[in-house]
Amino acid sequence: MREIVLDTETTGMDPAEGDRLVEIGCVELENHLPTGRVFHTYLNPERDVPEGAVRVHGLTAEFLKGHPLFTEKVGDFLDFIGTARLVIHNAEFDMKFINAELKTAGFKPLPMLRVVDTLFMARQKYPGQPASLDALCRRFKIDNTERTLHGALLDAELLAEVYLELMGGRQHGLGLARDASAPGNVKLNARIKRQDRPQRSFPASEEEAATHRAFLAMLKDSLWLKADGGEDTAQDKKVS
Repeated sequence: MREIVLDTETTGMDPAEGDRLVEIGCVELENHLPTGRVFHTYLNPERDVPEGAVRVHGLTAEFLKGHPLFTEKVGDFLDFIGTARLVIHNAEFDMKFINAELKTAGFKPLPMLRVVDTLFMARQKYPGQPASLDALCRRFKIDNTERTLHGALLDAELLAEVYLELMGGRQHGLGLARDASAPGNVKLNARIKRQDRPQRSFPASEEEAATHRAFLAMLKDSLWLKADGGEDTAQDKKVS
């Protein structure tokens, strides 16, 4: 199963107020494990970047002016994600920016039905507990010491590890059939060979049959006796 862990950085909180994407980072997963393939780009938002946003991700308008517009990278972005499921932390935020940019560029929006929101997963699994990416890294003992600022690719890489833990950790699916020659490609068609054995019978001994008859004699209207026409034939019965 192919999935894309995705994160973005922006100039602010709301594209409806003119805020734009400034960075996209994507990590490819196969069967919940990173394949090593990533997509990453900085984007020129064609506007200023407020000081508050710079404090979050460190990307200034001056730095971003030298990078491509979203319209120049949209094809590469859509080719990379393909039809894969998208894994996003606080997905509503990122998706509203991505779909706003896609609309401006003349593309159809991406449906929320193809998105897994790890924030929702974390809140379901640990109700009432902190569910930020940093908090989840601490919970799962994932090293995020390099995360002095938000960065789309670094955050996507950390989220890929968090997602694996939310799915059940390194033992999820056990990974026993992984093909070392094809990273991320798990063989699902392995079969267990079973050896056919001849049918065996286990006739009751005379002692066991006598014990059984004595037990039936203590029962009122025994179904066993009725089924056998009033006579016990337990000695002749075989269990296979």
